[in-house]
Amino acid sequence: MSDRPIQESLFDMGPDEEVGYRVPIACQVAGITYRQLDYWARTKLVEPSIRTARGSGSQRLYSFKDILVLKIVKRLLDTGISLQNIRQAVDKLRDRGVDDLAKITLVSDGSTVYECRSAEEVIDLLGGGQGVFGIAVPGIMKELTGTISAFPFEKVATNIEEPEAKSVAVDELADRRRRRSS
Repeated sequence: MSDRPIQESLFDMGPDEEVGYRVPIACQVAGITYRQLDYWARTKLVEPSIRTARGSGSQRLYSFKDILVLKIVKRLLDTGISLQNIRQAVDKLRDRGVDDLAKITLVSDGSTVYECRSAEEVIDLLGGGQGVFGIAVPGIMKELTGTISAFPFEKVATNIEEPEAKSVAVDELADRRRRRSS
């Protein structure tokens, strides 16, 4: 068994520790292109919650939740939902925690996206002739958790004692290289 941290531990981490992923990994795991990711960040559809780009050479850093939302957006786009309607759906999901997102299913009639929290709500929506397809967020989350655990990440330590808490990213891969060469 590997001594590598298991991704599920993300949900158990305290407020002082967070894990982030760089752009190439976010793109690969979410199944999107760099152009899509860049456009969505610049237009504030899905912004990186850990670190935004600040000038040339800076790296965006995406959280697990950010990548989960990127995958949801990609799935909605693949089903033909307009970006405008996806923006409305993402706005409603934006302030939710990962645990809250894990309890919903998104159902759409091709234009409007509906949020369902139970099987009964999905059945009611389908019975009313509204739903055409559904996206089970728990399934996406399970898939993402399994996939993302194989990729390098950066630990972000936040020092809460300072007046303005600053995030300092520690590149796990670079740290391993330094230790190996020492």
